[in-house]
Order: sequence, then C-alpha cells, then structure tokens
Amino acid sequence: MKIIDLSQILYDHMPVYPGDPDVIIKKVFSFEKNGWNMNRIEINSHDGTHVNIPIHGTKNGRNLDTYSIDDFIGESHLYSNEKDIQKDCGLIFYSVPLDWKIARKIAVIKPKFIGLSDKFEFDIEIEKFLLDKEIISYERLENCQKLPKKFIFYGVPLKIKEADGSPVRAFATYE
Repeated sequence: MKIIDLSQILYDHMPVYPGDPDVIIKKVFSFEKNGWNMNRIEINSHDGTHVNIPIHGTKNGRNLDTYSIDDFIGESHLYSNEKDIQKDCGLIFYSVPLDWKIARKIAVIKPKFIGLSDKFEFDIEIEKFLLDKEIISYERLENCQKLPKKFIFYGVPLKIKEADGSPVRAFATYE
C-alpha cells in the first residue's frame, strides 16, 4: 500500500483567507523550564487543509456532530470529466477547476464529498450552493498531482462540538 500526504503544514502566522484572524502557534512550556514541551494553537476551523460542513455556508445546515467518522473516508476519484462524479464516492479536483456546470451535476449525483487542491480557491457562491445541498467539501489539499485515478481518501476532522468545519490530516492510500 502507498500513502500520499495531502495536508498542508500548520505554522505560526501562516497565510489565511483574507480578513480571517491569524494562526498563532506559541510554546507555553519547554522541557528546559517545565520538564516537557507544549505548544498552544490558535487556529480557525477553516485554516490549512480543512473540511467544510453545511452549517459553514447555510443557515440551517448540519454541523459536525451529525456526521460519523466514516463520512470523511472513502473510495475517491481524481476528477477529469463528468463520468468521475459518482454517488457515494469522493471526488478530488486537481487539474480541472470546479465551475457551475460541474457543481450542478455534483448537486444531483451527490458524491460522498469533494475536495479542491491547493491550486484552487472555492467560488463562494458555488461553495454555499454545494453546502446547501449537503455536500461535504475539503480545501487546500496538497500533492494532488501524485494521486492515481482511484484511491481511498481520509480527511477526518477533529471532534469539535457543533463545528462548521475543522482542520484535517488528509491522505490517500492506493495499491
């Protein structure tokens, strides 16, 4: 089995969406002073590689508590054309941007989730449209150029009460 890490590295003052609060990672205990090391992390739920849950973009959408861990794992395809959009199968965009034509197909077919490589940013209206249709989405996936056509995707969020999204450690496995 081969594994491809799809996650961005989180670091102090990393780039965030314009207008969002800064990421702060600060050492609060050190081995020399306290006998152990510990950092404090201040991060938005949509920084770095992350998952979006419907409540992020819709007034009455589902929050993270309503999903099970297996909703964030599954067989997936790298998108190249509309035939790749399949019900209950993940869909990752690397070489083709997600536009309205594709978004409307996604809303009808309902893949398990979608993901955008870090070379694309969601059009906000398309993002809200898909969240309203209860499509889970991932953003800022790295190394998508290394993905085969089919793979198993893992993008498990932190278990944050009533969350609208979460940073994830995303990766793919394949034979």
